[in-house]
Amino acid sequence: LDKNKFEDALNLIKHRGPDDKGIYFEKEIFLGHRRLSIIDLSKAGRQPMTDKYSGAVITFNGEIYNYVELRNILLSKGYTFFTKTDTEVLLKCYLEWKNDCVKYLNGMWSFAIWNPNERKVFFSRDRFGVKPFYYCFNSECLSFS
Repeated sequence: LDKNKFEDALNLIKHRGPDDKGIYFEKEIFLGHRRLSIIDLSKAGRQPMTDKYSGAVITFNGEIYNYVELRNILLSKGYTFFTKTDTEVLLKCYLEWKNDCVKYLNGMWSFAIWNPNERKVFFSRDRFGVKPFYYCFNSECLSFS
């Protein structure tokens, strides 16, 4: 994987996320994000977002309408939050319920979560495809947007 080519590709969608950008990479995975800040306008909402405790990483497009309610459920289960974003709530939902996390979501979304402990990526898009998920799989890699 070439970090410069990845960054060039990410810059092609600058118009979709003019407020900020972020890149996460390790040996076998690159995750990038262009941000349009809507909820928690601070730098704390920067993506890709990494969970401090598990190391799981999310890149997310959309809005989780019931994130306040989900946050309260997760707080009661002992989770700690460092932002006021629906992104962090979504990441913690995944940590609590794994792939079943989508059963709890009300909103529109497309996201990828890298779980470094299991060496797996979990992808999801909302039930109606409001936030599309595109991918390409070839002999070199899996790319998605």
